[in-house]
Amino acid sequence: MSEIAQFYVLTARGDTIIKQDYRDEIDGTPEIFFRKMKFWEPGDCPPIFHVDGINYLFLRQRGLYFVVTTRHNVSPSFTLEFLARICRIFKDYCGVLTEEAIRKNFILIYELLDECCDFGFAQGTSTESLKAHVHNEPVA
Repeated sequence: MSEIAQFYVLTARGDTIIKQDYRDEIDGTPEIFFRKMKFWEPGDCPPIFHVDGINYLFLRQRGLYFVVTTRHNVSPSFTLEFLARICRIFKDYCGVLTEEAIRKNFILIYELLDECCDFGFAQGTSTESLKAHVHNEPVA
């Protein structure tokens, strides 16, 4: 996987609840992503699209959008698998994958992101391997 520039989580309303900028090379992408995604009929938006030199790759899980942006040519299947694993890790740690759980556990979420992605490069994405490195406890 080439480096990713950003990772963020949006609500169904388009509010950004988590944003991690790894490369500091792209601005305003959550709004651009949400506006472009809303052009398609519900369920018709492709999981990968390109706007003004920026690649957007996303998964929709439980009404939340987990999005990666990059200017580089990344492996789509690898990146979507990375997003799926991130969702699974968040669910494993928080118990549920909901907007409320992510908002309550944002410190834990950022710690998990720091362990899973180093300067935009994917690292270990196994819940078991992360237990030795993650020190925050989930908030119920």
